Amino acid sequence: MAAPGYPSPPAGYASPPYPSPPYSGPSAPPAPAPGFHDYPGSPQHHMPAPLHPQPDLPPGVAPYLPVSGGTAPSGLEYLSQIDQILIHQKTEVLEAVTGFETCNQYELLSIMGEKILSVQERSSLCARCCCGSLRPLTLQLCDPSGRELIHFIRPLKCTSCCFPCCLQELEVQSPPGHTVGYVVQSWHPFIPKYSLLTETREPVLKVVGPCIMSSCCGDIDFQVKPLCESRSVGRISKHWGGLAKEIFTDADNFGIQFPKDIDVKMKAVLLGACFLLDYVFFERSRAKPERHTVIS
Repeated sequence: MAAPGYPSPPAGYASPPYPSPPYSGPSAPPAPAPGFHDYPGSPQHHMPAPLHPQPDLPPGVAPYLPVSGGTAPSGLEYLSQIDQILIHQKTEVLEAVTGFETCNQYELLSIMGEKILSVQERSSLCARCCCGSLRPLTLQLCDPSGRELIHFIRPLKCTSCCFPCCLQELEVQSPPGHTVGYVVQSWHPFIPKYSLLTETREPVLKVVGPCIMSSCCGDIDFQVKPLCESRSVGRISKHWGGLAKEIFTDADNFGIQFPKDIDVKMKAVLLGACFLLDYVFFERSRAKPERHTVIS
């Protein structure tokens, strides 16, 4: 029997190639590299084949659409039906002109470029001025009516691999007040690695980035992998936004691809991982450039 919150596929369908409880088992063959739809007006990106193509079904048989089994947090039904989402950070005019750090705002878009959700940072003026991108904060993900669906909490932590006891962490709550998972940085001297944990801090997936990150005229990919790191089952990509935007602002575009039938709680945790990566590596001021490694 599958663990609560992680429903098994109906009979007749193959098990998905990403980890399922108890998150162990033989390694599957490598999956093809995932891709993302383009942002409206952005440079064209190559679109490889889908990560997990649906098998051909007999006539009259409905395709398998995973359901939450009553355990998915209320309001996250949309996430359970998608395998890609785009995140656009809104450009703050005051910050771009004066360099004064303001609260970040994000828009979550469908693959057609339609706004579906919004995210607002909540942090103090003192934290933004004194701590910069390291600042403690909360993020509120809301639907178009203003109802908060996911609450992200980031405490004050360091970013250097020289302090393995105080690495980055982010808590994901949905609904607010009810923890569904964590994003925790794993110590490594050169490669950015983050573990995605359940509410009981059981590791499920890992996010692994490149050793050296340079956003000059290209995308930066963070691969989502099982615990054994044998293959990629998803991806978080920071998209190149154009020369002027990259130089004069810290507003970024991201794309996330995850298996469509992974538990919706882990999709929420993956969203949190994307926001944490933005703050750690791509949030910058005029006085301090963005980081290119886990060290600096």
